[in-house]
Amino acid sequence: MANGNLIYLSLGSNLGDRAANLERAIEALSEIGVRVLRRSSIYETEPVDFLTQPWFLNCAVEAETSLAPRELLDELQAIERKLGSRKLVPRGPRIVDLDILFHDATVIHADGMEIPHPRLGERRFVLVPLAEIAPELRHPVSRATVAELLAATRDQSAVRLWTPQPDEAGL
Repeated sequence: MANGNLIYLSLGSNLGDRAANLERAIEALSEIGVRVLRRSSIYETEPVDFLTQPWFLNCAVEAETSLAPRELLDELQAIERKLGSRKLVPRGPRIVDLDILFHDATVIHADGMEIPHPRLGERRFVLVPLAEIAPELRHPVSRATVAELLAATRDQSAVRLWTPQPDEAGL
């Protein structure tokens, strides 16, 4: 790719104005050298793992960047901090959460970083938005497509297309 690596990111928010948080995070991507090519619809999703928290809004983006994986991770974490996100509870409530799902066909198992995201095949809140924009994308290890991963996941948590309600802002 002429302008860099093809990447896929998952974005989530369950605190404050969730939709605005996602929009601010997507806008901030251009400031770090990430050009969004496509983005999924927004989905409202049931929490998994840590259940006693508000429901999330999630989406996925396809983008390109010349940033190396570690640089990209550092920049995404800086966006999370800039938008006020604090990871006080593992998998707990977030103003915004940005995860690297794929960085081209790169496979990395390093301290504090795994690409492809190690749990993406177990998460409907990741797979449903990703399948909307890249159903034929192949996992570089399993060789399964995103659509196949979604069909095979055991996760039965609720993931539904989000429709903004008049009272959604400022919650």
